[in-house]
Amino acid sequence: MIRPLRVLAALACAAALAGAPASAAPREWPDALSARMQRIKDAQVVRLGYRDSAIPFSYVGPDGRPVGYSLDLCLAVVATLAEDLGVPALRVEYVRVTPVDRVERVASGAVDLECGATTITRERRERVAFSPVIFVTGTRLAVLRGSPIRGLADLAGRRVAVVGGTTNEAAMRDVDRLRGLGLTFVVAADYRDALAVLAGGRADALAADEALLRGVLAETGTARDFRVVGPMFSFEPYGIMAPRGEAALADAAERTLRALAQSREIVWLYDRWFVRPLPGGLSVGLPMSVELRRSFELLGLPPE
Repeated sequence: MIRPLRVLAALACAAALAGAPASAAPREWPDALSARMQRIKDAQVVRLGYRDSAIPFSYVGPDGRPVGYSLDLCLAVVATLAEDLGVPALRVEYVRVTPVDRVERVASGAVDLECGATTITRERRERVAFSPVIFVTGTRLAVLRGSPIRGLADLAGRRVAVVGGTTNEAAMRDVDRLRGLGLTFVVAADYRDALAVLAGGRADALAADEALLRGVLAETGTARDFRVVGPMFSFEPYGIMAPRGEAALADAAERTLRALAQSREIVWLYDRWFVRPLPGGLSVGLPMSVELRRSFELLGLPPE
């Protein structure tokens, strides 16, 4: 198989309808192609679900195009699919999804791969499939600088902003129930709105995955106005969502991620989005965690 990152630039051209002679025969499948895979092969189009503000995983860049870490991984999977199907290239059609509708969009067939910041959970696995782990994070709190809140123990009776449809909302509601904190929840549509709720004094804290908190603070240029406090109080392993029952699609995703890990290209991709400056000059500044490195080692990442 062609190493995925070497075809990312070519894939971007393919998205603009560029073409070239096929360089490999189609992959031999044990069974006939599913209706979805046949449609992808015939139309030579893959529909990728993207988020518009999940920095740095999936968001709209300065030039108005969807970009991000998860999208780069999905583009690598698309390149693998093109080779498997024996077509010159697959054009990418981007479909916007939200935290509320993303699972339904995959389950219904509106998108072929969801390339965002989606936690792998047992409940979601009942409706969709997931790639191997692409990121590991957890829920933390953001508060205004100068706030007395340092962690969960300081939240009793306070208002907490969450993004609707996220595992962070579910985690906070569980914490509230188990600890009897008497929280009032302010549910926002996305992370920008949730941060605006906090900044405007309509909430005392914002609960979200640490990586997404740092992403929205970088995007809005407000890192000096807020602090991320307390330990993580949930475990959030992310994956690329795909439809259930699509063995060829799942196989392509797993082989792609293994190839990226074994070549160490996945480390380069991680650094591109989490360590180095993002398009437009933003910076998340989040080195790879031990937990994520171990997950990649299971995929074949060589030890340092």
